Amino acid sequence: MLDIRLIRAEPERVKAELAKVGFPAAEVDALLDADRRRREALHALETLRAERTNASKAIRDLKDPAERERAIAAQRAVGERIAAAEAAAAAAEADFERRMLEVPNLPHPDVPVGPDESANVVVRSVGEPRRLDFPALPHWDLGPQLGIIDFERGVKVSGSRFYVLRGAGARLQRALITWMLDLHTREHGYVEVYPPAMVKRECLVGTGNLPKFGDNLYRDAEEDLWFVPTAEVPVTNLYRDEVLEAERLPIRHVAYTPCFRREKMSAGRDVRGIKRGHQFDKVELVKFVRPETSDAELAGLLDDAEDVCRRLGLAYRIVQMCTGDLSFVAAMKYDIEVWAPGSGEWLEVSSCSNFRDFQARRAGIRYRPAPRARPELVHTLNGSGLALPRVLIAVLETYQRADRSVSLPEVLRPYVGADVIAAQDPT
Repeated sequence: MLDIRLIRAEPERVKAELAKVGFPAAEVDALLDADRRRREALHALETLRAERTNASKAIRDLKDPAERERAIAAQRAVGERIAAAEAAAAAAEADFERRMLEVPNLPHPDVPVGPDESANVVVRSVGEPRRLDFPALPHWDLGPQLGIIDFERGVKVSGSRFYVLRGAGARLQRALITWMLDLHTREHGYVEVYPPAMVKRECLVGTGNLPKFGDNLYRDAEEDLWFVPTAEVPVTNLYRDEVLEAERLPIRHVAYTPCFRREKMSAGRDVRGIKRGHQFDKVELVKFVRPETSDAELAGLLDDAEDVCRRLGLAYRIVQMCTGDLSFVAAMKYDIEVWAPGSGEWLEVSSCSNFRDFQARRAGIRYRPAPRARPELVHTLNGSGLALPRVLIAVLETYQRADRSVSLPEVLRPYVGADVIAAQDPT
């Protein structure tokens, strides 16, 4: 959430910056109007309350019973006006809050300006996409041939966009998760947490998923608990409404969770394989840092996520999002895409973002720069480290062999308990 004081003080600059991310100037004007009406309603309410307080004091000094009764009757009318003013103030406050929650973050000054993904910038490419001397199979053919991906039973159990990993496929998925957690905790300095996969509504408001993306989330309507779309949500909210001491920063967490999202796809696009599903696994990196360090922390976060690709021996590239392709909450964002030779495409396996104080203001996460100093908002960052099943796709397709077995990267072999995945009994 942006600072309303900034919007009031520099409305034209805010409009110009938000225009870069596609947010209409008219919505900023509507927000400022809602802010004005809210403040006017609160002022009217406080004026009436002060009037009632003063009148109550005067009534105590009245000696004439009749005069006292008339004053009390007048007070009842003031009470009715106050009740109406309270309702008006509450409605104005709700309208203001709704509009504030719908305003996206301002882009970082270093983000390239562009209307959509066509203006994204490939910052660098690392490694050569593997060239196979035999026809490469996509994972949706290779997986069933190996007996490690079962599409039919996934649909049978849960419907479209679900699948079952079997045998070595399930072990490979589990191995990737465990190895990534070990890498980030043992070598990159993150502290692992295992958070709940269901959260309260206010947690999703705090991270910016609600109200804007409610249609893409799953929830338990009876308890109003929401299934997490990413571990970023519960991990960020670990410190919601807290004031952290400066010496605790930076806080770096890594977490594995299943993730749940409604995937709404056009017919014929991304419908094959396991690239997009309603449920998937992800290892997430989350940081809480001092504002002056957040740009450097983003570079470190990106390198930590890249390290997974490097050690797996996958060809990958870093893509910086332009203003028109930033997420709602990000001030700056880089995607990591790995090459999948069977599918013949680059697959996004991580988005590394600096949110600055956008999430912290929504979630009330502050820190005290010095003893007895006034608390300030932290900066939050997050990135996948990495997301499955796309990493699994890249491993299978990159390391497939002519006999349709898969030679595993060395770092995974101790975790899988095998060097090669060969065809297995499909039962």
